[in-house]
Amino acid sequence: MTPADLADLLRATAAKVLVERGSDPAILPDEVKVERPRNPEHGDYATNVAMQVGKKAGMNPRDFATLLAEALSAAEGVEAAEVAGPGFLNIRLAKAAQGAIVEKILEAGAKFGTADALGGTKINLEFVSANPTGPIHLGGTRWASVGDALGRILAAQGADVTREYYFNDHGAQIDRFANSLVAAALGQPTPEDGYAGAYINEIADTVVKANPGVLELPEGERHELFRREGVELMFAHIKQTLHDFGTDFDVYFNESSLFASGAVEQAIETLKASGKLYEKDGAWWIASTEYGDDKDRVVIKSDGKSAYIGGDIAYFQNKRSRGFDLCIYMLGADHHGYIGRLKAAAAAFGDNPDTVEVLIGQMVNLVKDGAAVRMSKRAGTVVTLDDLVEQIGVDAARYSLVRSSVNSSIDIDLDLWTRQDSENPVYYVQYAHARTNQILGNAAAFDYASVAPDFALLTDDREGALIRTLGEYPRVVATAAEMREPHRVVRYLEELAGAYHPFQSDKTLRVIPQGDDVVTPLNAARLELVKATRQVLANGLGLLGVSAPERM
Repeated sequence: MTPADLADLLRATAAKVLVERGSDPAILPDEVKVERPRNPEHGDYATNVAMQVGKKAGMNPRDFATLLAEALSAAEGVEAAEVAGPGFLNIRLAKAAQGAIVEKILEAGAKFGTADALGGTKINLEFVSANPTGPIHLGGTRWASVGDALGRILAAQGADVTREYYFNDHGAQIDRFANSLVAAALGQPTPEDGYAGAYINEIADTVVKANPGVLELPEGERHELFRREGVELMFAHIKQTLHDFGTDFDVYFNESSLFASGAVEQAIETLKASGKLYEKDGAWWIASTEYGDDKDRVVIKSDGKSAYIGGDIAYFQNKRSRGFDLCIYMLGADHHGYIGRLKAAAAAFGDNPDTVEVLIGQMVNLVKDGAAVRMSKRAGTVVTLDDLVEQIGVDAARYSLVRSSVNSSIDIDLDLWTRQDSENPVYYVQYAHARTNQILGNAAAFDYASVAPDFALLTDDREGALIRTLGEYPRVVATAAEMREPHRVVRYLEELAGAYHPFQSDKTLRVIPQGDDVVTPLNAARLELVKATRQVLANGLGLLGVSAPERM
C-alpha cells in the first residue's frame, strides 16, 4: 500500500463514516494528506483529516478521529490506527501491505513515479538563453541543469514539454561582440564596452583563417562578416557545451526573426489599436505595474523605435500562437522586472496572466580551499560551464546545481564535490545504486527464482523505513512538478540512500544466503527490496540527468 493508496482508503473510510452519521461527505478535502511521522514510534503514517472536517461534521475532531480509527483498523492492509492529541490519526500498515509497495515498483519499472496530472498540457520551457557573446557562465549553467531536470519532471507528470533556447542575435550586445572580434584580429585593445578573454582571440583567428583578406575589406563589410561568422562560431560552441552537459533543446528561436518578419511591429500596433498601451512624454507605455513590476515600461521610445520589451511581447505572442498552454521562463537574478512585464503582455493580448510563469535563479559561486574562484582561464572575466565540468565532472556539476532551491544563492565547494566518499552528496546517492548492483550480481549465483518472496517477513525497522521511503517517490515527483522545484527530487534521493545504506550494511539483514544455506522467502523478499531500491534510485537520477553507475 503506497501513501497514495492509503490516502484513497482514508478518504473512502471517512466518507463512509460521515454518511453513517448523516453528514455530507462533500466536506472532505479533495485529497486527504498522509505524512510520515518524524518519530517512527508514532506509526508508519499520520493524518490530520479528522481535525480538518470534524467541526464541519458537527463533531469534536478527536471523536471523529476515534470513529475513523475503528473503521480503518478493520480495513485490509491496516494493522492499527490510533488517535493522538486533539485528533491526529497514527496508522500502522500490515507488513504484507507495506511489501506490496515493492511489487508495485518492480511492476512499473522505469514508469514508477510517473503520472498524468499534466496530461494534455502543452508547456514551453525556456531556459539558459545566454547571449551568444561568450561561453555560458555559472548562472546559465545552473539553468542548464535545473531547467533540463524540470523539463524531465514535468514530462514525467504527463506534460508535453518543448525545451526552447531564445537566441539573442539582435541588439547592441552583438555589435559589441563583433567590434571585440575585429579589434582582436587587428591586434588592437579590447573596446571599452567590448568582450575580452582567450575565446575572443580564438574566434577572431578562426574567422581570419577561414576568410583570407577579411581585414582588407571595407569597415562595414568586415564588421558584418565578423558579426555573422563570430556569432555562428560562438553559438556552435554553446550548443556543443550544453550537449556535452546533457542538456539539449527542441527549439532554438532566433530573436532577429521577430524583427525581420515584422512580428514586433505588428504586436505593438495590435496593442495600440486595442488601447492596451498609453502615451506619455512622447513614448508608448505598457502598465506593467498592475502585474507586480516596479514601474510601467516603455514599449515605443520617443524616437519611434521599439524598446527591448517589444521583442518580449512579440515572442510571447509567438509562443501562444504555437499552441502552448503555459509559458515558463527561467531567468537570472537581475530579471525580476520581467515577471510583471511578461504577465502584463499576456493580459494586454487578452490572455490569462497565469499562462506566464517566471522563475528567477540566484547567483552561483565556486569555492576552493575556502576562497571564491572568480576568474576563468578562457573567458577571463567569469567562471563558465566548461570550467565547472573540468573541475568536478558533469554528474557532480548537474547534481550540485539542482540540489538547492533556485531562490537561494549557492556556493559550490570544489573540494567537497570532488571527494570520493559519503561526504559528497552525489557520490553518496550513486554509491547506493552501485551497491544494489553489487548485491544483485552476487545473488545471480543462487536460486531465487524457485522461492516466492514473503514480504510479511520484512519486520525490521530498517526494512520498514526503506519501504516507506520508496513509497514516497511518486508524491515527491508530483510535488516537484507542481511547485517547479527539482531540488525536492535531489533531497529525496539522499533520504533514500540514507535509508538503504544502513539496510545493506547490517550483516543481520542478509539478502544473500550464508555458506551452504538455501534461499529463504525472507532472502527473496529482501532481494526484491534491493531491486526496487535500485529502480527508484535510477528513476530519480534519470530525472536529474545524472548517471546511475553500476559500480564505483
